[in-house]
Amino acid sequence: MATEKWVFMVTAQTPTNIAVIKYWGKRDEVRILPVNDSISVTLDPDHLCTVTTVAVSPAFDRDRMWLNGKEISLSGSRYQNCLREIRGRAGDVEDMEKGIKIRKKDWEKLNLHIASHNNFPTAAGLASSAAGFACLVFSLAKLMNVDEDPSHLSAIARQGSGSACRSLFGGFVKWTMGSKEDGSDSVAVQLADEKHWDDLVIIIAVVSSRQKETSSTSGMRESVETSLLLQHRAKEVVPKRILQMEEAIKNRDFASFTQLTCTDSNQFHAVCLDTSPPIFYMNDTSHRIISLVEKWNRSEGTPQVKF
Repeated sequence: MATEKWVFMVTAQTPTNIAVIKYWGKRDEVRILPVNDSISVTLDPDHLCTVTTVAVSPAFDRDRMWLNGKEISLSGSRYQNCLREIRGRAGDVEDMEKGIKIRKKDWEKLNLHIASHNNFPTAAGLASSAAGFACLVFSLAKLMNVDEDPSHLSAIARQGSGSACRSLFGGFVKWTMGSKEDGSDSVAVQLADEKHWDDLVIIIAVVSSRQKETSSTSGMRESVETSLLLQHRAKEVVPKRILQMEEAIKNRDFASFTQLTCTDSNQFHAVCLDTSPPIFYMNDTSHRIISLVEKWNRSEGTPQVKF
């Protein structure tokens, strides 16, 4: 490794995703392993995304991170897990132009600076942690020349935020819950790319940009501990629904796709109400939008829009 002071950096952009068959509840809190499979649609990165720049230099005395311009701690286990996993897979890096050569073994001694920015409200229900951790893992993998395919990287991103594994792919993505204790088979796979259904339009209505009163992490834990409906959903309902949703996506069947999406969304909120104490993620504006959607579809006789 060269002794002069240099900075080597990479910037990446990763979109957020919206689950159409929801992930809610973990069977393993540490490894972030879900109680059921889930399916999502990746949004257009031009509209909702995280942009992350990661830099390495011998001049940096410790790992540091800034989110939306404000420094945050990297001491949490989720950040540490992602950093450890990527560093463990790092390869040799050489930039002839800048005269930089980093050997595989050097990465353990070098410190990182990470700057991440969301172009949408954080922790308001738009999967900011999914885009954030996916972008963190993807940019670190590029910086450290990690030779892994997106599914393998998805297992690392999952350890930061469950839904992050799905944001490493465009289009329609399935997160397979897996069955192994170590979580090695709990990965994301692309069902169809972003060109598969390019006339499908998603409208985001931000009814509140405030942070959620109950975080997803604590909400899931409480649902797993107290909701009988969640147990029934994971075992009996979701496996059938996943197969139906895969078929609807494959055939671009808008009526089936939207009906399944609405039904699953309603059941997710029912699980939240079945949790003790109950969790409320919708407000009066959310309910008014749902009412208008249902009235519009009834007046047309066929599904025009769904939620």
